[in-house]
Amino acid sequence: MGLLTEGGYPYGAGEGGRWCERLVRELDGHDFEIYALSRGAREAQREEQGGPCELPGQVRRVRTAPLWGEPAPRAGGRAYGAYGRRERRAFDAHFGDLIAAVSSPGEPSSADLAYRFADGLYGLAELARDVGGLAGALRSEQALRALERACRAPGAHPAAYGTRVADLLLVSGLLERALRPLSLDWYGASGSGADDERGLAGVDLCHASSGGAAALPGLLAKRFFGTPLLVTEYGVRLRAYYLLEGGAGPAADGAGEAAGERGAGLSLAVRTLLSAFHRRLTAEIYDRAALVTHGDVRDRRWQEHCGADRKRLRTVHPGVDPSRYDTVGEGVGRADAARTDDGRTLVWVGGRPEPALWQALAELREAEPDVRLRVVGPPDPGPPPGSRPPAELAPAVSFEETASFDEAGDPDVYASASVVLLAGSADGFPAPLVEAMLCGRATVSPDIGVVRDVIGGTGPVVPPGDARALAEAALALLRDPERRARLGAAARARALELFTVERNVAAYHGIYLEVLSRAPVRQETPDPSVPFAHAADAHPPLPWSRSAAPTWAGRP
Repeated sequence: MGLLTEGGYPYGAGEGGRWCERLVRELDGHDFEIYALSRGAREAQREEQGGPCELPGQVRRVRTAPLWGEPAPRAGGRAYGAYGRRERRAFDAHFGDLIAAVSSPGEPSSADLAYRFADGLYGLAELARDVGGLAGALRSEQALRALERACRAPGAHPAAYGTRVADLLLVSGLLERALRPLSLDWYGASGSGADDERGLAGVDLCHASSGGAAALPGLLAKRFFGTPLLVTEYGVRLRAYYLLEGGAGPAADGAGEAAGERGAGLSLAVRTLLSAFHRRLTAEIYDRAALVTHGDVRDRRWQEHCGADRKRLRTVHPGVDPSRYDTVGEGVGRADAARTDDGRTLVWVGGRPEPALWQALAELREAEPDVRLRVVGPPDPGPPPGSRPPAELAPAVSFEETASFDEAGDPDVYASASVVLLAGSADGFPAPLVEAMLCGRATVSPDIGVVRDVIGGTGPVVPPGDARALAEAALALLRDPERRARLGAAARARALELFTVERNVAAYHGIYLEVLSRAPVRQETPDPSVPFAHAADAHPPLPWSRSAAPTWAGRP
């Protein structure tokens, strides 16, 4: 298995770090090769200092490449920009097709634009493989002229007409970094002998930990060698790019760090072209992938909106290790007063305290003076202990008497909770909510994101930011211990059924077998002992022979 990562595993706990670690450790029936793309100088420093994290024996090797800084010349490739007339003509045609599709205001579902984008993308990949020098060509004057022609062409996006020379230079540099995986030496020849020289030509399945740059090597492996591609997105990459206004990730300063975490300094023309490029690339990835997995229904809706075929979508919920919370959830543990449900303790998880929390706490204190609050997380940037919240929000609340701050994910904190409150600012998959469910605690959650799909009717859901609804729901649970126990037991049963590490790993094991059964292992001399060495329909049924008919049937 070729595991393709970006900005995280195996050098850090970044994007996809935890579930990638679980895959390579738990799926010991598969061998893995990790191909990691780094986004910045900090990751490169971690690579130089500590190397990759401790890897299990089924990881054969790890290869890395940077998506920041100046490109390094490929071994055996032609020097930057040293193209002859034929190569310059080919580059102009392929890059022209790609940028024409990017600068067009057409819909992402347009078949003509999708074809032009794919034709230009794979043409550039073949040019980089056969000749090299693509990084220099993408930053050359020829690329700038092609960009300018596409932006000034009739029918181009109106925002592209406003491009200046500085914009063209910036777009050229950012596209070079986004397309840098095309120039890597990860794509060996499928007929080469040594496994170390084959690269992605020697893997049976490419598994990308996200869409975007991480999936580009998988696209080329499918193009060059027919290797199936599996894409996993816990948080759609294109959605994150839109939320950051096109500024995070590709843009970088001289030190290699992201320049402008919110897209600051990028003109409308630059943001338009970059967004269109990533939109086209995402649509091409979804179109070529054998399967695309997601963690929740929100990611699924985004994937469908971006062109993914719903027949090739699979839901694989993120997994949480339940062993940390078994003692609390099963009600077996130390006879410690801090681990008991005292009927008056609220625990806030998932984000910093909000004004609605202090308002709700003030109302709860009026009805039940003994109510206490434990906030999971550091005091900073929240209000520090010893201070008081704004008088107009919660005049009766004192931090010294009511609120305390605790370490995130501590089972003892969940054990002391009568009711767990989820922050309304929580984005993505609400892992703290799942932890509380595994501990068998009743919860009150805001109606945001995928909370309803996670909680599944095992706890009340209130409008986000509504202090009165939050206080009423919490007070009703505090005054009804039997209902708290019923909801907590139902929540734990649901979490154990859907959101555990075992379920997550088992789902990917089944997906691997499903994809491999459709695209069997490619070998010069197939080994019958290797599962799926032949496709199910590789051998047609034996023809009916007249000589096989019995004599009593009239055989001559």
